[in-house]
Amino acid sequence: MRIDVLTLFPEMLEGVFGASILGKAREKKLVALSAINFRTYATNKHNTVDDYPYGGGGGMVLKPDPVFAAVEDLEVAPDTKPRVILMCPQGETFTQAKAEELSRERHLVFICGHYEGYDERIREHLVTDELSIGDYVLTGGEIPAMAVIDSVVRLLPGVLGNESSAVTDSYSTGLLEHPHYTRPPEFRGWSVPDVLISGHHGRIEAWRREQSLLRTLQRRPELLDKVELTSKERIWLAEQKKNSEEDGVDK
Repeated sequence: MRIDVLTLFPEMLEGVFGASILGKAREKKLVALSAINFRTYATNKHNTVDDYPYGGGGGMVLKPDPVFAAVEDLEVAPDTKPRVILMCPQGETFTQAKAEELSRERHLVFICGHYEGYDERIREHLVTDELSIGDYVLTGGEIPAMAVIDSVVRLLPGVLGNESSAVTDSYSTGLLEHPHYTRPPEFRGWSVPDVLISGHHGRIEAWRREQSLLRTLQRRPELLDKVELTSKERIWLAEQKKNSEEDGVDK
């Protein structure tokens, strides 16, 4: 995969691109990552990339010409059409399902804005996707872009040491992930559940599924509406919910 990030602050991304999982994926040539300063595509003598909005109002708006020129100057492999992604608070909320979709692409281009916003022609005629990482506003699109890139790259084949890790992550199955434990088996009087050290793989998988269901019920119950459940699981969840409500009344 190739990922290009158009930004006014490329130095913000280089540290992340060279560290941890992203850095290792880059070293293995599983992904090519680059940060491009689109100010270099400004056509005026002051290299400005923003201007006052027509109609008045506060703030500055990113001009279309440097952004279009930067995208059109990118090297694109034959028979490849990049997904051009605008990081924007108005965009579709980013999810694990979207990360999985993007991980199947060959070339991603991220546009990171600053100031008041983008010229609408960038949205209408250049980008293929608009993404948001939450209902809040940041000073620029770099941090959201890094979050999305990290989420996507870790799904690429060969990036993670254990290929099953991404498959069992929270949201990948539609449920929140089950609890994890490691050595020592007892710490400050708190013990690892017996089932996890029993060596019985069937019971362990059943326990993990049950814990995922319970954790999702407790923390993100709305997710259960989208998950395929057995009749037995639905009955068990109903019992857990009833018990929780009764405990709340008792307290």
